[in-house]
This record gives sequence, C-alpha cells and structure tokens, in this order.
Amino acid sequence: MTENLNIHAHGRTGHISLNRPKALHALTLDMCHGISAALAGWAEDDAVEAVILDHAEGRGFCAGGDINLLRHSALNDGGKSGRKFFHDEYRLNHQMFEYGKLIVAFMDGITMGGGVGIALPCKYRVATENTR
Repeated sequence: MTENLNIHAHGRTGHISLNRPKALHALTLDMCHGISAALAGWAEDDAVEAVILDHAEGRGFCAGGDINLLRHSALNDGGKSGRKFFHDEYRLNHQMFEYGKLIVAFMDGITMGGGVGIALPCKYRVATENTR
C-alpha cells in the first residue's frame, strides 16, 4: 500500500482515508492502486458491508490528480506517465461504479478533478458546509 492512504476495516465497514494533506490529498498513481486493491479485497469479504471514503485531515477531500506528476510527465517522458495515471484512475472510477457494496464519500473541503472522480461513483456523497 501507500503511506498516502489510511486503510482499515472495523466492524462491518471498510475505511479509506486519503492522507496527503500538504497536497490537498491529490491522487497519485500509488493511491489509485491502493484504493483499488482495498476495494477488491473487501468485495469478497462478507464481514465488510460498506466502505467509507474520506480524508485524514486538512482543507480538502481531494484536489484532483497530482499536477506535479502530470507536469513532470509532459516535460520528461512525452506524457507517458501522465497517460498511465489517467488510465489507472479511470479504471478505479469504473471499479467504483460497478462495486457491489455501498460506498459513501465524505467530500469535506476542496473537491476537484480526481476528487470528484472518486466521489461520483459512490452511492452516497456527503457534502459539508466546507465543501468547495
């Protein structure tokens, strides 16, 4: 897994918290893979009935994709790693749309781009007074 995610199950609930507060929890490729792996594991686990998706701390749920990665890709590899990021992020979005268990996203604070991408497939999306 990645240090930018807190993933655990307690009771009947799986819990994924984005944990990159200095980057407003912007998604990285490793984060997309970690979320996907957690969901795949819980899909076959009868003890987990629902999943909560939120952020660990800070001003935003998820500012989107990691802009630094995309810039680096454009400047250094002709966009190859940027295309890989979007490919895998959109596969995660599809996995979430097709997921057989309830997912609830708490979009507290800034929610843009990839943050919307991982919140929209959730059965329930909770916006707070801080959602922007």
